[in-house]
Amino acid sequence: MTIVYDRTKTVARRHVAPGEAVPPHPEAVGFAGHYDFDIDVLAAYRPQGKGRVERQVLIVRDHVLSGRSFSSIEEMDAAFLAWVPRRRAQIHKTHREVIAERAARDHAALKPLPPTPYLVAERQLRHVGKDCLVAFDGNLYSVPARRVRPRQLVEIRATKSQVMLHSTLTLAGGSTLLAVHPRAVGRGARVVDETHWDGLPTGKGRRATTGDVPLQPRHERSAGQEASPLQALLNRAAATQVEVGRRPLSVYDELTGTRPFTTHRATKETS
Repeated sequence: MTIVYDRTKTVARRHVAPGEAVPPHPEAVGFAGHYDFDIDVLAAYRPQGKGRVERQVLIVRDHVLSGRSFSSIEEMDAAFLAWVPRRRAQIHKTHREVIAERAARDHAALKPLPPTPYLVAERQLRHVGKDCLVAFDGNLYSVPARRVRPRQLVEIRATKSQVMLHSTLTLAGGSTLLAVHPRAVGRGARVVDETHWDGLPTGKGRRATTGDVPLQPRHERSAGQEASPLQALLNRAAATQVEVGRRPLSVYDELTGTRPFTTHRATKETS
């Protein structure tokens, strides 16, 4: 089955010159694939392509509404229902068939709708942060840390009530869905599933100290002598407890065959 569309922004990605193929909008392609039909975008400058459809509006106006007034919606609906049988008994000027017979055949050829409706969603691409959070519309949403990596690109599909995060690559099992969250109201919210934190680095095993382990001071000081702030800071740092060998600079002069720089010139010996 093929459905003819006008060149609207929801169907055509951009306008092209007459005679060129119209690139369809990805969302329209997904909608057509879900309901199993093909899209035929109307060519530019071809009013006869949609004239028959637009003509139906004038036919209804001339035969039902023109020169009449209605006191209620129910009265107007009754006028339409009385006119429809007369209209369907006529022969259509395009396919030369009785309108009611052609309509019954068209209805019988229609396929049943799929059990799940097509979900129209806003789609955007975002990068995953180091804390497995993704920013969207001023809010942060979590994804499983074990299924993503920092700076990975994910696709956001957002509806009015939900935010779904999908991987751009097919995951194990053929699925791309990473997480589903309720859409936050306002800005500055953090919508987090705490199970998504599993897999993030915890800091355990790092060669670092928090100062909880008592360290021996580097230099002994006499009783009653208070350490300076700099010395107290050095005493808390583990790196300052490493013993470093010390030697005079003349040792390096001997190794390199050089002499230390001096401003005094050597005096010439006299005989």
